[in-house]
Amino acid sequence: MPAARPAEIVREYGPYPGAPQIHGVSHDGRTVWAASALGLLSIDPPSGELVRTIPCAADAGTAFDGHHLYQIAEARIDKIDPASGRVVSSIPAPGQGSDSGLTWAEGSLWVGQYRDRKILQIDPDTGEVRRTIESNRFVTGVTWVDGELWHGTWEGDESELRRVDPNDGAVIERLSMPANVGVSGLESDGADLFYCGGAGSGKVRAVRRPTRT
Repeated sequence: MPAARPAEIVREYGPYPGAPQIHGVSHDGRTVWAASALGLLSIDPPSGELVRTIPCAADAGTAFDGHHLYQIAEARIDKIDPASGRVVSSIPAPGQGSDSGLTWAEGSLWVGQYRDRKILQIDPDTGEVRRTIESNRFVTGVTWVDGELWHGTWEGDESELRRVDPNDGAVIERLSMPANVGVSGLESDGADLFYCGGAGSGKVRAVRRPTRT
């Protein structure tokens, strides 16, 4: 197991009125989306301003495939048109209500299973499980960036971002969050930042992605 390095938190957003908890997070290339009791919050990264809200059920992970948002809502995953806010279709969530993180990569949805300590690759149209990756920690958020699979962990007052081998789940790299700072959702901006949901803090935190030499 590699030693953990401190995560570099470069910015915090929120909390926002009426949204005391942040669940899943995503990024559409311009704005950050955060799941909350109000629905999906659209946040402008440079200013932290709340741009708009899509009212919907949003109690866990969030993803974006380039055209649509996907949102875990209890035992289902809703596909949402971000322009209208309309749910265009739904599929069963593999954990039937125990799912956590969500991201889009390689034509699939990737779903974190919190207490089962797994990441599942599923068909976005049917929900069929294509692949299972085991973890040795509770899994919160999930994201892919430049071929790297990262997920959030949170047990007790300890939370980390972990890069794992997508073949066997072996831990390659660890970034430790400060004590009592949890990660409830995770997404990359496709470049040098991760966006992390902050659960009961009501915050979204931007964390520096380690540079590659």
